[in-house]
Amino acid sequence: MFDSEAYAQLVRKSRSYRRFDEGETVDVATLRDLIDLTRMTPSASNAQPMVYIPVADPETKAKVFPCLGWAGALKDWDGPEPGERPAGYIVILSDMDIAGKVNWDHGIVAQTMMLGAVSRGFGGCMIATIDRDALRKALEIPERYRIHLVLALGKPVEEVAVEPVGEEGSMDYWRDEAGVHHVPKRDLDDIIFS
Repeated sequence: MFDSEAYAQLVRKSRSYRRFDEGETVDVATLRDLIDLTRMTPSASNAQPMVYIPVADPETKAKVFPCLGWAGALKDWDGPEPGERPAGYIVILSDMDIAGKVNWDHGIVAQTMMLGAVSRGFGGCMIATIDRDALRKALEIPERYRIHLVLALGKPVEEVAVEPVGEEGSMDYWRDEAGVHHVPKRDLDDIIFS
């Protein structure tokens, strides 16, 4: 029987984590399992253009890391330090020979993989701030593949606190002196049109 409360808790635990215990590995088999979940997701016109690159080996991870932007609202932070970097990545691509335009498939598959990762005790961050030319060159990705997102995964070492949006209305996230990552979220009544 489906447990709706367990599912709700899984969604609530699925935060954007940007610092990880680099000593906790994510193997290629786990990344492949997360990718396998996406085969059953909806796809516009059932075109199924999404393609993935699982990255778990240290050499390839070192190529991916400098191609990523980590936290636009944290102006004085360049991303996780050594020891806190992701244990693995999934590069999310679409094959333009299958579908020249992809509107939402990459979001559906990214969230599906994130929920799968959280259910396995991992956390992650969907990253869209990518030096796509550098990543394409580093991973030798042919031009027919559009780079949409990179999913960074690992065992989180940071606490993320969900906060109500303040009176000033800012959606910017921040870190406090203890390193807790605070994320404002709108109230339910604010997102229901009436």
